[in-house]
Amino acid sequence: MTKKLAVLLIVAVCCTVGVFGQAKKSRFDPDGSFWINGGAPEGFLDFSGINLNAKRVRRLPPSGVQITSGKSFRFKTLSVKQASFTFTTVAVSNISYSFSGKFLKGGVFETAGLDDETPVLEGVLIKYKGSQKVAEAKLKFVYFGGT
Repeated sequence: MTKKLAVLLIVAVCCTVGVFGQAKKSRFDPDGSFWINGGAPEGFLDFSGINLNAKRVRRLPPSGVQITSGKSFRFKTLSVKQASFTFTTVAVSNISYSFSGKFLKGGVFETAGLDDETPVLEGVLIKYKGSQKVAEAKLKFVYFGGT
């Protein structure tokens, strides 16, 4: 009887701490802005950043791509997962963007204490004029959570 009770107790403890079954997944929230790590390559000199600002606060730029003139390109399609981050933008003045990449770390970026030198996102950014590709680059991005 004591042996059965001990086994039952061990099973209960293991299930409670997640030893059996699937481990609990941590929350992923990359909300914030992403800037090119280092200098922007040819064709993207006017590129400012990618904004994933789900919180609609006036002091934050709208979600989408922003260029240095302040012009914003809203997302037309968007999929945000840690292993796969993709988007296309609506065209503004016949220019649009697409991106396909992945986040290099998980967690809640706003509270992770990320610096502005360590890349957290990488992928291929493409710029279009009409339906023609005018620039393409494999880039790494750093995180900026805002002020």
